[in-house]
Amino acid sequence: MLVTTGNDIPGATVTEFLGIVRGIVVRSPSIKQGLLGGLKQLIGGNNESYAKVCEQAREDAYSRMVDHAKEAGADAIIAMRYDATEFAQATTEVLAYGTAVKITRR
Repeated sequence: MLVTTGNDIPGATVTEFLGIVRGIVVRSPSIKQGLLGGLKQLIGGNNESYAKVCEQAREDAYSRMVDHAKEAGADAIIAMRYDATEFAQATTEVLAYGTAVKITRR
């Protein structure tokens, strides 16, 4: 699946817009990650424990978005974006979204 943050695809023509597709994941760190992350907050620096949780959430949301596009019969996703919202302490929703399209190569 071709995915781009752009609004078009060089060398291709969008022939049909299939609508918005999305992948949503809600994540919180494990107890171990939370403890390690909490300790890292005290001494400062890059918080790798939290970074791993965030990266896995993005990957999962992206994968779900691509699956949603495949179900819609898309060839590509344009205008892809991420959004994240903390809605409870240490619990974050990660959303990957974009526009599913059909394309033809020029």
